[in-house]
This record gives sequence, structure tokens and C-alpha cells, in this order.
Amino acid sequence: MKNEDFKYLYDRLKEPSDIDALSKELSLDRELLTVIYTQRTVRETTKKYYKVQRNGQRMVRSWQNGETILEISRRLEFPPILTGLMIFQESGRSKKQFWAIVRNPEAIQDHDLRRQIEEINAADIIYSPEGSEKQTLRGKWGEKNLQDWLDSQGITYRTEDDLRGKFTKTPDALLDQPIVVNGWKVNWIESKATFGDRVEVNKNTRKQLSPYVDLFGHGLVVYWFGFVDEITMEDGIFITDSSLSGLNCRPADRA
Repeated sequence: MKNEDFKYLYDRLKEPSDIDALSKELSLDRELLTVIYTQRTVRETTKKYYKVQRNGQRMVRSWQNGETILEISRRLEFPPILTGLMIFQESGRSKKQFWAIVRNPEAIQDHDLRRQIEEINAADIIYSPEGSEKQTLRGKWGEKNLQDWLDSQGITYRTEDDLRGKFTKTPDALLDQPIVVNGWKVNWIESKATFGDRVEVNKNTRKQLSPYVDLFGHGLVVYWFGFVDEITMEDGIFITDSSLSGLNCRPADRA
């Protein structure tokens, strides 16, 4: 995807409703748009977090005066679940208490509070328990795609679970022997069930991929939802997308 096309989508994905609207308008995969929306929301939330948190007491007063958690979150353009968490903590209740009712709103005796918690659960597709679960499942889906492909090629490897405690950082698949795929000789492969825009790729490279190169040599990162064409990878790191599923590979020592 060209960077300007990605930027157009990124700038328009401000609300969950924008996902379906853009999917219909541009005939784009809904899951791709959900991934881009998620990345945008997480970044914007990180930028605004402490600024919003400093207004905690004002949020509590607004809530006590009848404004709902969802209304406050929309006014502040901040995720509903995190807005509720801040209000609860500023009201003297614990994070543990908040997550307990968010995960089980049926147990709330106060009907108005239960309605508000159900509202923010439904409105927040990222930080709600259901949203978090979907992100976890998306990551597992990507890892399974990678493992299925490696298995189909007869390539043996060790997973992150196999390697736990043996290295400071571990990729999703450390190959038992190097392979050549798409002309690249690689020793490890990392699965990313995200979209590889510049911010995402740079973050992943700094925190994970470069350390993998130092530990294991050259490797490959798979962005299952694609990446911007203009990305330039650091030496020793190759990049691909879901087209990996259609590629063949061979052991590196075979002519």
C-alpha cells in the first residue's frame, strides 16, 4: 500500500463506525481497517493519556452531575473504558474493582451504573475485555498462519514457548536451519498481525527485530495485513506480507 493511501485511511478512522463506512465505500477488508483503527487509537491514547488524567477530578464531578462515562469519553475523544477507569480511580476505587465490574456487569446492583458499564464495553472495541481478546486472538491467528506455512514446507523450528528463558529476546519461529525464501536467507521469522506503517515498523525494529539480528543473524518479519511500500528495512531484516503463504522456500545449503 502506498503511504499516502495508508495516511488517507489512518486520518479517517476516528470512530469504530468509520470502519464499516470505509469498508463499504472503498470495498476494503474490514479486518484491515480494524487493525489500522486500533493502531491509530492506541497511539492517540498514548499521546493524550496524562493530559486527560490530569483532569480526573473534573471528570468525576461531571459524572456525579449526571454526565455518563460514555458521554465524557466522547467529549474528551478518549477511549470509553480508560475514561471509566480514570473516573473510578479518582473516586477512590481500585483498578481491580473497576475491571471486576467491567468483566462482569451483570453482577452490578446499581442499574444506572450497570447500564453505563455495558455502554462503554459495547463502545470500546480496543480496551474492553472483548476488544482485548480479539487482539490476542488476532496475534495467535498470525502465529498459526506462520507455523502452518513452515509445516507445509517441511521446515523445522522452535517457537517462543520452546525458547523461553534461553535468550533475552525470542522470535516467533527460530529456524533449526537457515532457509532461502524469496531469495532471502533467513534464520528466524517474526509474525505481526498488524499493518506495517512507518511508525509500527520502526517501533518493532527497535524493540525486537534488530535485537534478533544481533542474536540470530538475518531474519524475516511478516506483516499479515500489509505494509507501506516506501518502508526501508535495516540490514539483515526482510519484510513481507500475506503473500508469504504462496511462496516456496528451500534449505539454505541446497543449490
